[in-house]
Amino acid sequence: MESFFRMILFLFCFVLIVRVTELHATRDECQPTKCNHHTIRFPFRLKGQQQPENCSYPGFELSCIDKNQTVLELSRNVKFLVKRIDYRAQWIQLYDPQGCLARQLPNNLSAFPFLDYSDQPQKYTIFNCSGEGQMTERDESHAIPCLSIQGFQVVALPSDSTEVANLLNCTRTLLNISVTQMFSGMLYDGTKDVYLSWEKPDCRGCEVEGRKCRLKKNNSTTEDKTECHGPSKKERDRPKKLMATGIILGSCLLGIIVFALYRIHHSYKTKKEGQLKIENFLEDYKALKPSRYSYADIKRITDQFKDKLGEGAYGTVFKGRLSNDVLVAVKVLNNFRATAEEFINEVGSMCRIHHVNVTRLIGFCADGNKRALLYEYMPNESLEKFIFVARNKDRFLSWEKLQDIAMGIAKGIEYLHQGCDQQILHFDIKPHNILLDQNFNPKISDFGLAKLCSKEQSAVSMTAARGTMGYIAPEVLSRNFGKVSYKSDVYSFGMLLLEIVGGRKNIDVTVESTSQVYFPEWVYNCLDRGEFGIIIESEVHAKMAKKLTIVGLWSVWCIQWYPADRPSMKAVVHMLEGEVDSLTVPPNPFGHADGVQKIGVNIPKKPINRELEVISELE
Repeated sequence: MESFFRMILFLFCFVLIVRVTELHATRDECQPTKCNHHTIRFPFRLKGQQQPENCSYPGFELSCIDKNQTVLELSRNVKFLVKRIDYRAQWIQLYDPQGCLARQLPNNLSAFPFLDYSDQPQKYTIFNCSGEGQMTERDESHAIPCLSIQGFQVVALPSDSTEVANLLNCTRTLLNISVTQMFSGMLYDGTKDVYLSWEKPDCRGCEVEGRKCRLKKNNSTTEDKTECHGPSKKERDRPKKLMATGIILGSCLLGIIVFALYRIHHSYKTKKEGQLKIENFLEDYKALKPSRYSYADIKRITDQFKDKLGEGAYGTVFKGRLSNDVLVAVKVLNNFRATAEEFINEVGSMCRIHHVNVTRLIGFCADGNKRALLYEYMPNESLEKFIFVARNKDRFLSWEKLQDIAMGIAKGIEYLHQGCDQQILHFDIKPHNILLDQNFNPKISDFGLAKLCSKEQSAVSMTAARGTMGYIAPEVLSRNFGKVSYKSDVYSFGMLLLEIVGGRKNIDVTVESTSQVYFPEWVYNCLDRGEFGIIIESEVHAKMAKKLTIVGLWSVWCIQWYPADRPSMKAVVHMLEGEVDSLTVPPNPFGHADGVQKIGVNIPKKPINRELEVISELE
């Protein structure tokens, strides 16, 4: 939480620094001013405003009068209201609020700084004409409506015009005015707007760059020269972009922090709930008297995790030694993968089991988030290291020993299904989970995926598939094949037997053709040809191999893919104990005489309503 507030403080300081930088960058002695909606800046300035001399150009003064109207005074008596100023194009749009330019114009505008000096003023003579009937149509076109009254027309004609002599009933006035071309349109129609431009000062280059313009300071020449100053538009936008970037990054960072805090809180809450669940479970199972160790004891037993035996998805196994010199295998669970449910499954299942072919749980550790399980030590490791002879040619087991191992595993699974107070479904029978003691007696291990069920029922509901691919029964993957039950372990055991006979993993089968053969089909073909993956030295060995193959094929009679067609483990034990001649080879489910049919091509159609009632898992 402290680091969170530090991050917020850092973000606040960052935004503050960017804001101060922006204010510093925009500070200028020639600050623009406002009058109504007009921005007044160089070359203009408002009268009465205190600014350095180089902040405006001589003759470019504006006034801000009542109602915030911006006024340009061309002379004392000539005033126009400003409608718009374009600093980049250097022109100003004016209009006469009285709508009568002729009344305002002085005798001479040649000194006005906005005029184009190449546009020489035109002198106009003003006539006062009476008798409207005497006026010609051309004379009326030169009339000035705003100065005329009923019965009298005021007419303005160029002084050098020949039309002056043709005027009738008109009297020359004493007023002569000079008007340039740009004002001539307003002379006869005072409601028109006038556009005045200026050539000096020339600030168009500064305006294009987005910078400000001003007169050069300490100019030694008599000519007024301008210079650009201040940051460009790109530089002015940089602090805003930095601030926007800071806000975006800060928002993202804040979102990440909030998400991280949520995840930490959720993880902490989940771990606390898991610990509470484990403590409640251990309190209930005190009667079974499993030994409990602290994490410090685990480190002492394993000599600081010195001797690593192996590693799996849910933990790492280390060799350890108890105080009475009993060797143990310590499985330290992975906090990220192993859940409280899996820990409870393992301890809850193992505490109920007392069988020669099931690994004995010596103790456990549940010290905060640290969890570990202590088993009896198996010096010959797993069956997997012995049966795949293609990879372990120097670690061969005799057919007699393989048959004893198969029998021991079968009796162990039968005990799990029928010998305990509650039925235990292992769901992960495979060579890797069959450990061998010093005499190569098999021990079923790893009950992390196990489920407890009532012995009176024969099916269990499951929310997700569990197990190892290649050993998972079809009904565990899809309920279209039937209900999940103890027959799922029978399937896994059958696959294990076929691997013992085939001498290879069921997922590693390769053939010469481009199609991959289903593993039980490959074993079936080996049985039909009398070929096996492990060397056959005598007829006795051949019978043993044949027995294991037949039992395996019956066990995975999912070749029919329906669990109801598989035998129970009790029936499997009877088959293993009997003579091979008494066993019936299951019919070839793969159909064709050439024996090349792939899996799934000729699966028999069979109703899937032969299962018992589905029950829920026991907690």
